[in-house]
Amino acid sequence: MTTPAPGPVRPPATARPDEARRALVAGSVGNFIEWYEFGIYGYFATVIAAQFFTPEGGSAVEGLVKAYASFALAFFFRPVGAAVFGRFGDRVGRRPALVLVVCLMTGATAMIGALPTYASIGAAAPWLLTLLRILQGLSAGGEFGGAVSVMTECAPPGRRGLYGAWQSFTVALGLLAGAGVAVVLASVLTTSQLHGWGWRVPFLLTLPLGLVALRLRLRLPPDEPPAPARPALTAPALVPGRRSAETVRAVASGIGRMMGWSAAGYTFLVVLPSYLQSTLGTTFQQALLGTVLANLGFAASILPAGGLSDRIGRRAVMVAGALLVAVLALPLLHVVQDPDGSPYAKGAALFAAGACVGLMAGPGPAMLAEMFPARVRCTGLGLAYALSNAVFAGCAGLIITEVAERTGDVDVPGYYAAATCAVSVAALLTLRGDDHERALR
Repeated sequence: MTTPAPGPVRPPATARPDEARRALVAGSVGNFIEWYEFGIYGYFATVIAAQFFTPEGGSAVEGLVKAYASFALAFFFRPVGAAVFGRFGDRVGRRPALVLVVCLMTGATAMIGALPTYASIGAAAPWLLTLLRILQGLSAGGEFGGAVSVMTECAPPGRRGLYGAWQSFTVALGLLAGAGVAVVLASVLTTSQLHGWGWRVPFLLTLPLGLVALRLRLRLPPDEPPAPARPALTAPALVPGRRSAETVRAVASGIGRMMGWSAAGYTFLVVLPSYLQSTLGTTFQQALLGTVLANLGFAASILPAGGLSDRIGRRAVMVAGALLVAVLALPLLHVVQDPDGSPYAKGAALFAAGACVGLMAGPGPAMLAEMFPARVRCTGLGLAYALSNAVFAGCAGLIITEVAERTGDVDVPGYYAAATCAVSVAALLTLRGDDHERALR
């Protein structure tokens, strides 16, 4: 008995303005929560390392490396989440997939805020934390594919880059919100209070945020317009043969085009606070302020970059961003490292670094959506994004901290960001210049 062929996939219809806005908000809110959580883990990495990965008398640097190892491990479960929830979203529907991932993400993050520490339960504490990080990785892997599919499929003609850019913009908002909460807590609490219970507060705050996100996603129509018609449930998600090979090649291309965005983004926007503290000896408050400035630059350039890519193409804007990072990463880092440098110059350098990353992040979601047909869009773009982030973002803190510790070279973050963006330039140049003018497949 032969397997039925997938049903015909109709091109996305044009959504009504209210449907497009609803899809935009519902898709964005989950990204905000996801990156808020990943931000606060990065910002509180030194505190988490002390509470969960550093037994009494242990090395602080070794504990930080272990905390980043847990961080990286969660990223390697993102591709699993992208495959599982992406397949579900492509075959059953975007809305149920988005509802499931936001529930899983919210529950796992809130539970981190309630975990007992190493001092309370010993070696079980880091294992429980790592298990919850794995659940977060699964949910985050499913979040991107479903959210970007909904946002780009509902975009009005000629505005797909701008609508997709909202995914990246809410990443910036989530990271900024996490940094803001961290700054407030570090300012109003003593060091002992912050290490004792204050670090739990930002994780527990995800519970009300998650309930808001759940309500918004439940309000999406059951078959949210203009989602493409679904294949029959008996059909495989990836059709064997030529179509499957094309999807695999597209995922590989997407990873190359994204690696600079992933690596430079995590280097400058998330890893920076712990790097500044452990390598340059800055205070927790100073490191967080630097991260806020970098994220402000990131946020400022995302939406303009997405809108510009609707006019001149994804390739031109993203290549410009990757080239700028490849050329400027080390000079900007040297400005930040200068002990006699002006605080204003350092702030401007961090802002500029974030803005360069934003040039890649703005058009990036639409670029990925345009690479895959509707029948595998959730799965394909979700896998490309998750695999790129697993290797080049999730490992950024681990690689930078370990290499800097072993070599004593404080320029490691600049080398890492520049090298990955140089590779991305070559991959991005293979994009067609008119992809932004073509209808989604």
